[in-house]
Amino acid sequence: MIVPTLERTTVARTPPLTSRERYRRRISPRPRSVVVQPDGFCNVACSYCYLPGKDRRTPMTSDVAEAIARSIREIATVDAPMDLVWHAGEPLALGTSRLSELTDPFESLRHEGLLHHYVQTNGTLVSDRWCEFFAEREVRVGVSIDGPAEFNTERVDRRGKPVFDRTLRGIAHLRRHGIGFSTIAVVTVDSIGRPEDLLDFFAELGCHTVGINIEEREGANAHRPVPMFEAAAEFWNRAIAWTRSNPGLTVREIDRLGAYLRSLRGGDGWQSVRIDPIPTVSSIGDVVLLSPELAGVQSPEYHDFQAGNVLQLTIRDMLANAHRLRYVDEFLTGLDACEATCEYFGFCRGAQAGNRFFENGRFDSTETNHCRVSRQALLTALSDTVRAETAS
Repeated sequence: MIVPTLERTTVARTPPLTSRERYRRRISPRPRSVVVQPDGFCNVACSYCYLPGKDRRTPMTSDVAEAIARSIREIATVDAPMDLVWHAGEPLALGTSRLSELTDPFESLRHEGLLHHYVQTNGTLVSDRWCEFFAEREVRVGVSIDGPAEFNTERVDRRGKPVFDRTLRGIAHLRRHGIGFSTIAVVTVDSIGRPEDLLDFFAELGCHTVGINIEEREGANAHRPVPMFEAAAEFWNRAIAWTRSNPGLTVREIDRLGAYLRSLRGGDGWQSVRIDPIPTVSSIGDVVLLSPELAGVQSPEYHDFQAGNVLQLTIRDMLANAHRLRYVDEFLTGLDACEATCEYFGFCRGAQAGNRFFENGRFDSTETNHCRVSRQALLTALSDTVRAETAS
């Protein structure tokens, strides 16, 4: 196994790049994913939710969906089909009829192999009819659930009642219909000390992949305690050990680390990797870039992070001018600083734009707790694992 050497990198002295050149150096010209928010409303009230507008009904209209479809036709290819992710608040709260209408404009794209549908759901509303819809439209399903029941105390409905059993019922529907699914778990200060119990649960649940989101301070979730580096490093150390004994479940973050190591062995170590701009389209068509968590957040200083509206501009046109946006330009400055000063940059590649804003108040800052617990702690855990094995 190759373990990356944690050495500081330096930026060569070259003539200053233009803002457009800086953007092209760091950000992919074509998104791999487009996130679509069909309604800001969510039927559950998780304590750690970052969404500022989860209490309001703001259903998307068909003309916005049609405009998104036109935009995707301009940038999707058969060789690189677009991932269209229906997400935030709860997409299934719209009902099957309404979501069917919103996905209708994408049907020709799907049949031509230009697009894959994904939906991220809390699972509480999944039914036989929803499973039929997923099968008909070839929707790939992700379910948000935080592990066994005692890890799900933050996931409650609007009356404060736990939704764990309802989520399990939804998952049972998926399994009965033979629909594979991934999961996303938020790991809190209460669950970070029990990685084996967490992963044992997902291995038995029947999902093919689990993504670990260590709780972050972002959006509306600004005051809860979050895990720190030491606890995260111990979590990842034990999670790595668990995966080596249980290869049947893919842990997204550890799988990503494996991809990085393979790239070091036979490629460029992700030197050519550029960041996905992840256009995120609100229910009224407004688009933000770089971080879905910025959608709906008000910030006059950054013009609410808006790159445009799909009813007036295509996503391709917005991306062509993204380097002019203040928050995007600041983010590029932050990435330059990360590359010049951070020993973890080769793996991290600069972490997330939204976390810089929510934790530090600016985009041209560098380190965040998110990158410490989700990137630095993971790579440190791997190094500690290999060091211990070498010494034994």
